[in-house]
Amino acid sequence: MKRIVLTGGGTAGHVTPHLALIPHLREAGYDIHYVGTPNGIERTMMEKVDGVVYHCVESGKLRRYLDFKNVTDFFKVIQGIRQATALMRELKPDVLFSKGGFVSVPVVRGAAANGVPILCHESDLTPGLANKLSTRYARKVACTFPECAKAMGEKGVYTGTPLRRELFLGRREEGLRLSGFSGEKPILMMTGGSLGAQAVNKALREALPRLTKDFDVIHLTGKGNLDESLRGTAGYAQFDFVTDEMAHLLQCADIVLSRAGANTLCELQALKKPMLLVPYPSSASRGDQILNAESFRSRGLAHVLSQADMTGDSLADAVLSLWRDRDSLLSALEKAPAADGTDAILKLIEEIQK
Repeated sequence: MKRIVLTGGGTAGHVTPHLALIPHLREAGYDIHYVGTPNGIERTMMEKVDGVVYHCVESGKLRRYLDFKNVTDFFKVIQGIRQATALMRELKPDVLFSKGGFVSVPVVRGAAANGVPILCHESDLTPGLANKLSTRYARKVACTFPECAKAMGEKGVYTGTPLRRELFLGRREEGLRLSGFSGEKPILMMTGGSLGAQAVNKALREALPRLTKDFDVIHLTGKGNLDESLRGTAGYAQFDFVTDEMAHLLQCADIVLSRAGANTLCELQALKKPMLLVPYPSSASRGDQILNAESFRSRGLAHVLSQADMTGDSLADAVLSLWRDRDSLLSALEKAPAADGTDAILKLIEEIQK
């Protein structure tokens, strides 16, 4: 039986692609192990998965700014490399698949020290710091964006992102039932991730009087962000957090308003949803969402609205513009390469072992 080690963490975006791959790896007969931190979100998400053995190593956060914790975390990374090197020596895996995030750095180093073939995956248009440190040890780097694959040179392979099977099992009629809509009006869905997107939440609510004239609106607010004063508003359904319902709600959405995280973009592309993107500003991130959104805009797959330019009125105008342009967006989405990178990455996992 072949053995694979998976790693990545720090955010859910570094874990969910693994969840998409695991059923296929299981079907292929792999013995699956996951290496993460003792207290990270990756442990919370992965320990629930049947047939996956979870292992802990220490790792420090990788910061691009001056902070005293950089000193203490440096020693955590060194400790993590020692732990990961010993773990790889014990497990003797056939291959390592790394999704990035700070926990991946010591695991990749430990795998390299034991001669384990390594495949890295980069979701964003430009590599995060962890992947910059790790890709030198990788045989190949799978990339969500074609621009990133090109920048990686001979190692880069444009694959897209692994997407969960469940994403494609949504039913429009169930989405309509959950939202309480008839389906007579086009449906705008706004998603901001599990924590929501406060600036977009605010602008969308300001825009509701204009938007609900032409659309029914599904609003995923993020945990704790429901607005009780809007309960019962005609043409408006709000949810703070959904899991299994997400596929059904997406299936009944005609257009989508979203942030520009790479995993979300791939899901919306795969489902052929015309999208209006409001990327996180560079003041609140490393600017990766701005680059992600620009890539989608330049390929004709999305419209983009800067958060700095967003008001209730400008958001309503942008949604109406998106709706008017939906046919050209749908045409571009139909012609675009497959966004679901599951098969391409499974193929690379096999190839780098040869």
